[in-house]
Amino acid sequence: MPRKTPLQSRSRASYEAIVTAAAQVLEHGGMAALTTNLVAERAGVSIGSLYQYFPNKDAIAAELVRRQMAQMREDIADAMRRCDGKDLQATVWIILKASIRHHARAPKLSRILEEAEKTLPLDGETRQSKALVHAQLTEVLSNHYVPEPETAATDLSGMTAGMVHAALAAGETDTDALAERAYRAVCGYLDLPLPKRDADELPDQSPSLA
Repeated sequence: MPRKTPLQSRSRASYEAIVTAAAQVLEHGGMAALTTNLVAERAGVSIGSLYQYFPNKDAIAAELVRRQMAQMREDIADAMRRCDGKDLQATVWIILKASIRHHARAPKLSRILEEAEKTLPLDGETRQSKALVHAQLTEVLSNHYVPEPETAATDLSGMTAGMVHAALAAGETDTDALAERAYRAVCGYLDLPLPKRDADELPDQSPSLA
């Protein structure tokens, strides 16, 4: 975690430059390429300035994970609000679209950070965000009488994240087609019938990714 939180505008600008530079390094070379010297150089700050805020490269990566999880928490919370009163099929679709939108913002960075977080020293906020997202998904499944909802939430999160990361890493840009495939996979896991509509058409309740 950061050594301190910047308060003055100049300090905040340096802090954000460091975090942005680290994201760029990770996107281009992954965790193996991340060094404090390279991040400081790319950010346009001295190495001493960087160490005022972050003790090492893992702390910078952990800050990026924290931000990613906070954004996921917001994305899922927004999706949950739009699921109110809808059946399980529509709920699955809305949450899937929100998840894909989240990962598609910066697909390579998202994939790298999700792998890195397994070994990074995460702060309390990040762990809380992860737990909250899982609890929200579990609650939705429980409210729709899905058996063993906590296990199902873990399985579905892993399954859909794997599909989304693989597709985006392969260069897929048609997120609607990706959402449809993931939707069919989730419906299969939950033993839900697909909507009886024209071929390849999805529920009316589906929001646009745009």
